Amino acid sequence: MELHLLWIFLAGLGAFVVYMVIGTILFVALPGMKVEFKKFPGVYRGEEDMKRTMPFALLSVFVSTQVLALLYAHLAAWGSGLVQGLCFGVMIGLFVLSSNVLHNYVILNIGWRLTWQSGIAYFAEWLAAGITIGLIYRPT
Repeated sequence: MELHLLWIFLAGLGAFVVYMVIGTILFVALPGMKVEFKKFPGVYRGEEDMKRTMPFALLSVFVSTQVLALLYAHLAAWGSGLVQGLCFGVMIGLFVLSSNVLHNYVILNIGWRLTWQSGIAYFAEWLAAGITIGLIYRPT
């Protein structure tokens, strides 16, 4: 199978943009999420510290979306980009829920409300990223 690096890069870039837009809407614009995070100041950074460390978050998500686009490119094409991207996004979302969100609930001293809210947000972000990758990546 021949990989198309430009399409992989563009799909990862598109997923990065979509992930950031949805994250901004869900984590910044909706006050409920901010309120929940502020309940656990011993666990999460304050807004000023978050602004200072944001470049690391941006870099980590950019790398993640590029890796996912590369993984997607290795999948055998079996459906439309939308359908395959949707399925890919669901798989990534479920992976993040089990490996990150629920795992953090166990090891961090946070409440169930924050856990399910962040779970919904992360699932939505990665679902949208998967769909975006599926819509952008072209194997030929």
